[in-house]
Amino acid sequence: MRLCTFRDANGTRLGEVLGDVVQPLAGADVRDAIGAAVPGPVGDPVPLADLDLVAPHRPGKVIGIGWNYPDHAREMGGRTLDAPVVFSKLVTAITGPSAPVVRPPWTRELDYEGELAVVIGRRARDVAHADALDHVFGYAVMNDVTARDMQRAEPQWVRAKGGDGFGPFGPWVTTRDEVPDPQALGIRTWVNGELRQDGSTAGMAFTVADLVTWCAAAVTLEPGDVIATGTPPGVGKGRVPPVFLQPGDVVRITVDGLGTIENAIR
Repeated sequence: MRLCTFRDANGTRLGEVLGDVVQPLAGADVRDAIGAAVPGPVGDPVPLADLDLVAPHRPGKVIGIGWNYPDHAREMGGRTLDAPVVFSKLVTAITGPSAPVVRPPWTRELDYEGELAVVIGRRARDVAHADALDHVFGYAVMNDVTARDMQRAEPQWVRAKGGDGFGPFGPWVTTRDEVPDPQALGIRTWVNGELRQDGSTAGMAFTVADLVTWCAAAVTLEPGDVIATGTPPGVGKGRVPPVFLQPGDVVRITVDGLGTIENAIR
């Protein structure tokens, strides 16, 4: 299933994406379908193009993974890693698949990172690697927006990764049964129509199963939590010379089979 959250006059509603229409379901957002039976249909299908899609849900935790693609690590001047680098992305960073991303006044080096987002479906703590994917509810697209100057200046990365609106997420969550191999998904990012990133989750140093296992060894992953799994090469900081996002730019990110998010910079 592809489960989305849309806004109408009464608030947010859960829906199932069926081609070019959405069937409203009896729920407020995607969280209402995680860890429980998917709510039943309510009313008639609505054209997808007519809906205001918002972020599928607000996660309890957003865990980011740094330098998980060796080619990206190299373009950033980093090294091959022996273990995942984990950071926390504040939940107020989460925003919708078409919402504007506001460049705050404290950065002039705003950058994009197209990523596969993993949505946890059931509680995970000290899980066996062979069982890790059983704890996944589904997958989505995320832009791990990053302030590179703050990333350089502040080792904790709280502002660099966690600014308001620094996590466009969606356009919906595709359930795990629809994604037979999360390590075989193309990821592409365009800025103003120019292809900047053209990678695949096959290029990850640490797979989705690796990351769920690694994170769950340290913290309890709860239903709805999100792991942003890292970005392939092609970010603005890696260009020569570096090119950062400016107001008026439009960032479009697609992950094969999972949809597209598109966000303007303001």
